[in-house]
Amino acid sequence: MSSLTYCLVVTGPHYGTEQASSAYLFANALLEKGHQIAQIFFYREGVVNANKLVSPANDEFDLPKAWATLAIKHQIPMHVCVAAALRRGIIDEQQAKEQEMDSYNMAPEFELSGLGSLAQAMLTCSRVVQF
Repeated sequence: MSSLTYCLVVTGPHYGTEQASSAYLFANALLEKGHQIAQIFFYREGVVNANKLVSPANDEFDLPKAWATLAIKHQIPMHVCVAAALRRGIIDEQQAKEQEMDSYNMAPEFELSGLGSLAQAMLTCSRVVQF
């Protein structure tokens, strides 16, 4: 079987549904099978996966931290829809400065971007899978 390039779109939050955790497990399975992931795009409620201030109980899986680790280990771009993020209180350091806020909560492994980056990635991916 030949290697394919995937783009994943995560629309579910880190906790409360299985969308984001299923996407994470799927991403790991793809990588184990030798496939590539060109980009993971977090959209709608999925943007909360980029919140670095999430602090689950010690016996719970830390999904936002797992996404960040996956991004670093496999050098996968983790794009977060800027409009959806700002509506939900997810903000990076640059946006915080521009809006004169004293803090930010987006993990550095994630990057704010527009839907155009997703559209561009979709042109080069073999498969697009939404969760």
